[in-house]
Amino acid sequence: MPHFQDYLTLLVFVASIVVATFFIRPQRKTRLPPSPRALPIIGHLHLLSRIPHQAFSKLSNRYGPVMYLLFGSKPCVVVSSPEIARECLKTNESCFLNRPRMANIDYLTYGSADFTLAPYGPYWKFMKKLCMTELLNGRTLEQHLPIRGDEKRRFLQLLLSKAKANEAVHVEAELLTLTNNIISRMALRKRCSEKQDEAEEVMKLVEEMCELAGKANLSEMIWFCKNLDFQGFGKRLKDVRDRYDTMMERIMKEHEEARLKKKEMVDGSDGIKDVLDILLDIYEDESSEIKLSRENIKGFIMNMFGAGTDTSAVTIEWALAELINHPNVMAKARQEIDMVIGTSKIVEESDISNLPYIQAIVKETLRLHPTGPLISRECTQDCVIGGYEIPAKTPVFVNVWAIGRDPNHWENPLEFSPERFLNKEGSEKSELDVRGQHFHLLPFGSGRRSCPGATLALQVVQTNLAAMIQCFEWKVTDGTQGTLDMEEGPGISLPRANPLVCVPVARLSPFPSI
Repeated sequence: MPHFQDYLTLLVFVASIVVATFFIRPQRKTRLPPSPRALPIIGHLHLLSRIPHQAFSKLSNRYGPVMYLLFGSKPCVVVSSPEIARECLKTNESCFLNRPRMANIDYLTYGSADFTLAPYGPYWKFMKKLCMTELLNGRTLEQHLPIRGDEKRRFLQLLLSKAKANEAVHVEAELLTLTNNIISRMALRKRCSEKQDEAEEVMKLVEEMCELAGKANLSEMIWFCKNLDFQGFGKRLKDVRDRYDTMMERIMKEHEEARLKKKEMVDGSDGIKDVLDILLDIYEDESSEIKLSRENIKGFIMNMFGAGTDTSAVTIEWALAELINHPNVMAKARQEIDMVIGTSKIVEESDISNLPYIQAIVKETLRLHPTGPLISRECTQDCVIGGYEIPAKTPVFVNVWAIGRDPNHWENPLEFSPERFLNKEGSEKSELDVRGQHFHLLPFGSGRRSCPGATLALQVVQTNLAAMIQCFEWKVTDGTQGTLDMEEGPGISLPRANPLVCVPVARLSPFPSI
């Protein structure tokens, strides 16, 4: 979802050519949802901020859980309650199976040739089935367990070296390296950080793509700016996609050459396949029910990096910040780990099912800090939501962030309290699910277009957070005497405004062998 502050001055300038004090309402031929007064040309852009989901939440407090807004000349509907979210994502799911096409993302993904933004149809169904049966299913994740375990050990070794030297750690940066290495090894069979130049290239590309994907495009939103490029997005988009394309072509050709050599070997065995190999198998299979293009493959790998790296890293960072601010919760988490795991071995993925409090901490973090704060859908046909008529082709945004903080559905919603996800005996409340069945909590979306990587994300987040809690104390270095600020920054994955910088202090002695 876009941020708007970057070009607010330009929008105000454009709006100044009309009578700025002349307020109008959109003409309504149907019973549209409530709407604030709109300005000529810019619509409701003046009511938004650089963090759109927060602005939407404030507006919904006044105009209700279903709102009609204009981004320039582009209409949209914003949904901010679990009941209306259920109507969109379950009751009327067949009307909301497409995602709105946004110019920046559409260009980056080769015209929505990826999986995340592809229109609902044969290709999308094929890729979803492939995700569930081959790419991200339980067997594949189990085969890649050694990769995740190895990267966790390398990460802890780095933290231990920092602890011995009493050096500060930029938590988000190190977590990004961790998650990038996991995704890179699972997808491409190579570590991002093995070659410094290549590591920086991948990290920079992912960062630039996420930034450009989250920016609003003025040319797309103001009708008479359609053929203008005020913000210079055209050049930046072409540059970053060209660099990504060059990198992926190089990696794909390396894989294809290696595959050819293996075919020439007597036994032809190739061990565990990475995601790119599975996709290349289908690309080369003339009998496949869907013929994949090279752009489809590049788009899917782009989805894996975009959805699987900074989102997991940011979630762990938010969780650690909340734990530092709530030492009683940190103490309970450590007590659980010490009782179940002990102090002579480091927590593993297989241990998480026996750590309900750790799971509750992650759920509570995702409630307050969802890395997908807005679910985007497009209404493909006229339908009625919350008693209002939604015209076909209208983008609809479900405000996951606001729903997770709704005082009508959560007791003390702004309080960080993992206990809300546990029964009195300390076991997990299964009805409070994070995978989209519980519409008060939608960090991974819901229904057919929910995130297929939810299981992988939870494994990475829960295990590495538990290891960080188990192995280290965390001393904040910014001179904070009270609590850490929890201000959000602009960005598609809900980053912290102020990155967390801490000195890790080893708490296990002797430290378990890594």
